[in-house]
Amino acid sequence: MTNLDLLIVEDSPEDYEATARAFKKANLRNPLIHCECGDDALDYLYGRGEWETPGRPCLILLDLNLPGTSGREVLAVVKADEFLKRIPVIILTTSCDEKDIEACYDLGANSYVQKPVGLTEFMESIGRLKDYWLEISVQPKMTIR
Repeated sequence: MTNLDLLIVEDSPEDYEATARAFKKANLRNPLIHCECGDDALDYLYGRGEWETPGRPCLILLDLNLPGTSGREVLAVVKADEFLKRIPVIILTTSCDEKDIEACYDLGANSYVQKPVGLTEFMESIGRLKDYWLEISVQPKMTIR
């Protein structure tokens, strides 16, 4: 799975940079695609706007509170689409609200991770996430339109 993109949908430049550094430290070889809002993420997945072809990432890390189309809305679109629904979507957010957690799992999230506050804990969390989802877990082949 090292040749497939990993999509990070995160509006905070600081959080994206911390995530990218954590993946680099964990020896991630997958290219990272960064979208700052839900609309851009959907454009990437459907090959619209600046994206010439639809993206098929091996994993989506999705923040909930995004400008424009929210993370919940992106999750709902991805999991309702026949060609996208098998892509694992990991919610990576600061929210620990039980309603958010339940709503995300109801929409089909594969995992819900609350961002640790400390940098060391955050780096360790991303490393474990990478180990599980990209090395241990067996994923189905991606369907191409």
